[in-house]
Amino acid sequence: MWKGGKDTMDFPKKQRYNIDDLLAIMRILRSDQGCPWDREQTHQSIRKNMIEETYEVVEAIDTQDSVLLQEELGDVLMQVVFHAQIEEEEHRFNFEDVCDGVCKKLIVRHPHVFSDVQVSDSAQVLTNWESIKRSQKGQTSYTESLRSVPSVLPSLMRSEKVQSRAAKSGFDYPDLGWAMGDLKSEVGELEEAIAYNNHEDIEEELGDLLFSCVNVARKADVEPEYALTKSCEKFIERYAKVEQMSRERGIDMKTAGIDQLNELWKEAKGK
Repeated sequence: MWKGGKDTMDFPKKQRYNIDDLLAIMRILRSDQGCPWDREQTHQSIRKNMIEETYEVVEAIDTQDSVLLQEELGDVLMQVVFHAQIEEEEHRFNFEDVCDGVCKKLIVRHPHVFSDVQVSDSAQVLTNWESIKRSQKGQTSYTESLRSVPSVLPSLMRSEKVQSRAAKSGFDYPDLGWAMGDLKSEVGELEEAIAYNNHEDIEEELGDLLFSCVNVARKADVEPEYALTKSCEKFIERYAKVEQMSRERGIDMKTAGIDQLNELWKEAKGK
């Protein structure tokens, strides 16, 4: 059985640890005297861990669980330290460089706090932030700004960001009514594609419809990702009621038929 080395066993036990301890622990875990699993990891192998930990932070925020939030933020910080340690071993950058970069970014992008720029409200703060960001990244066109939105983002979130950046160029619906009109138009085009039973057209028109839904959400000042999350939760709760009622009334959901199940759904919705 593999056992830890001397450095690991001698790590001091404390009542309270800090970021220096976390960095030291990660170096030990990645060392020859550390953990075989941790040593084997790469950016690619733990990529999904970062995603999962981030979503667990979001869940803690949504449930307003401060104890869980503290724990999950620690897990995200650990992922940051993990990736930084991998880079340090390759002599490209380290955790201090990460901290240095984000501090400089915050100072530069808050000239109304750290310089003499005057702002009237938070909207102007965001406008200045985007302008400075584009300048720092060397973006000379709005198209470059749109293309810089990460393609790995959830599609609803990415759509909202792309639309918002396009809107900054003036390319936007004047109001919610226009966005709703476009949504209705996209429904019609999807219906037409379905009538012709062309799978590629259906896929394209369905994508356009979803994109239009995001436009409506944006103009209505609703976060589409969060709205869909709430709808998923609502569906699960109502489905649970339908299943419970079916069980209590001796109804087999698999053979009941959609009409009977729909009546149960309406009843569950009423409750």
